[in-house]
Amino acid sequence: MLEIGADGRTWLLTGSRSSYALRLTENDELLHLHWGPRIALADAEELAVRQQLPYWPFEAPVDGHEEYPVEGGPRFTRPALSVRTDERRGTEWTFRTYEADGDELRLRFTDDGLGITLHYRMRDDVVERWVTLVNDGPAAELLRADSATWTLPPRAEENWRLSQLHGRWAAESRLVRADLTYGEKVIGSRRGHTGHQHLPWVALDTDATEERGEVYGCALGWSGSWRIAVAQLPDARVQITGGAGYDESGLLRLETGETFTTPVFAGLWNDGGFGGASRAWHAYQRAYVIPDADQDRPVLFNSWEATEFDISEEQQGALARRAAAMGVELFVVDDGWFGARTSDRAGLGDWTPNPDRFPKGLRPLADQVHALGMQFGIWVEPEMVNPDSELYRAHPEWAQFQPGRKRTELRNQLVLNLAREDVQEYLWERLDTLLSSAPIDYVKWDFNRCFTDAGWPGEPYPQKLWVEHVHAFYALLDRLRAAHPGVAFESCSGGGGRIDLGVMARTDQVWTSDNTDPLDRLAIQHGFTQIHPARTMAAWVTDSPNNQLNGRVSSLRFRFVSAMAGVLGVGGDLAEWSEEELAEAREWVQLYKEIRPVVQRGDLYRLRPPAGGLSAVQYVHGDEVVVLAWLQAQHYGEPLAPLRLRGLDPTGTYECRETGETYRGAVLAHHGLRTGLRGDFDATVIRLRRT
Repeated sequence: MLEIGADGRTWLLTGSRSSYALRLTENDELLHLHWGPRIALADAEELAVRQQLPYWPFEAPVDGHEEYPVEGGPRFTRPALSVRTDERRGTEWTFRTYEADGDELRLRFTDDGLGITLHYRMRDDVVERWVTLVNDGPAAELLRADSATWTLPPRAEENWRLSQLHGRWAAESRLVRADLTYGEKVIGSRRGHTGHQHLPWVALDTDATEERGEVYGCALGWSGSWRIAVAQLPDARVQITGGAGYDESGLLRLETGETFTTPVFAGLWNDGGFGGASRAWHAYQRAYVIPDADQDRPVLFNSWEATEFDISEEQQGALARRAAAMGVELFVVDDGWFGARTSDRAGLGDWTPNPDRFPKGLRPLADQVHALGMQFGIWVEPEMVNPDSELYRAHPEWAQFQPGRKRTELRNQLVLNLAREDVQEYLWERLDTLLSSAPIDYVKWDFNRCFTDAGWPGEPYPQKLWVEHVHAFYALLDRLRAAHPGVAFESCSGGGGRIDLGVMARTDQVWTSDNTDPLDRLAIQHGFTQIHPARTMAAWVTDSPNNQLNGRVSSLRFRFVSAMAGVLGVGGDLAEWSEEELAEAREWVQLYKEIRPVVQRGDLYRLRPPAGGLSAVQYVHGDEVVVLAWLQAQHYGEPLAPLRLRGLDPTGTYECRETGETYRGAVLAHHGLRTGLRGDFDATVIRLRRT
């Protein structure tokens, strides 16, 4: 709901539990009023009357109070907008008007022909903010154009604590919390994609637990280089500024008549602790971000760990028959089906089936997979090229490179300059032809190296490729989805290197990590679900010992229950699985299909974090409850405390499918549920239904 004050200078956005308010002063200073529990318009107007900007020597009164600080004038905080022309630098904007379009608020400003529009939209309790810049004046360079600055309320004698998700390849989404100190904490990516090192999300609290307390969170929807800066100012106020681009070396150059729209930077206040905040984020993404979120994702088999590059139509068909007998619903041929792709040294860019491996193309295998009752999928990496490829030999200028410098190869490949229109059209033609050549239902879209030599010889403003590559990636995905509406897409980037709200708006699921070890995955999945829902979290059961990473031995039971916490997949070499293993796997797949609607669409409760002993997550969807629990190790004489379930009707009666026992919801909430786990590396699935 959007409400406007009587003088047209106070605006209040209200959701189911929270409100967001801002005020334009008579001097055209746009000030932040409130972000937190629900208030009425009269309360916001009273806040506007009471708000007094402080005066301190050597400080700017507006610092820490502005809604969107720009560069220029008496300001010393980090600017969200920094613009320069051939004649001047900075912004002196003038308010023009506001527009209320349904639930969207638009505040329009202008500065020497540059139109600046701040956008606000409340969806449930998530505030979406972004900025549109329209240049009707002389050419202007955007050094920085952030999506939003978020201002937190002052907290007297309380220390803010910052939560973030950090990591690296095969160890993504690790949750860390630390006290915020004076100065700035900056996270981001300089790599051209979202990155394994940080997810573009932060949360701040003072005393929250998993179950209670206020939590402020912000998440950026951008799949390229990005930056989020969290600053505790000298007066103890906290501001969070974020957007596309890592530094101020230059984002874009806007010629006369050109427009730039920033990505969405979304914010959420919730008073239900970290768990309440994450459930609100999950509900928001399922309702407004993820395509077809009401459709459950199928159980898939991926051929990579079984075959790597050594594939053939006959071999893939044999794996497909074993997968189908297990109950798999989607069979995916990974890397090695195209061009001269017999290793990672050749073939990227040549998106036609290898004639030796697939002499009649992909259709015969796809038809065979469909006849087995499964969907058919493939792996691609369109934004990359091997120097040993027909594409590169024909168009070496299509790769990113700096003139006069060596072209750096990582994983024996270069990055295509997707900002070029000829590259965009080539990829559209090849991928559209590919998806039209066979009944393909799913595409795993990978991105296996970062930008290094991000040059564009001959382009007057080459640094624009950092932004325009991402825009072209989005446009290509959008175009393919429109032309092939039955095809689902998964975002992958060497595991979890491209996970953010921007890519999630265009894909059906994401590859969480290349690390498929079931124990390591518990910590990765714990961090991932702080912001993103299980509906998007792809997880595989692979072979034991885990030869891809650590050699750890684990039971099929533990591997399956770990992967069942998200979108279940299988990636082991089924040709080497025994009949007993295949039979057990079939039972786990069937069980997952039964609990899938609860896991993928339910409210998620993290009952215990993966900290070395017992850990567990709970899902609630309607009258159905699912608990997944893992026991890493149990020491002699150490009793296992029961799991206290949450989100239940305290007066309701729940029956356990596994034991037949019945419980009152209040009992489960206060006294808990016994898991029956014993010993090292045990796991279980518990199902309850309200009777």
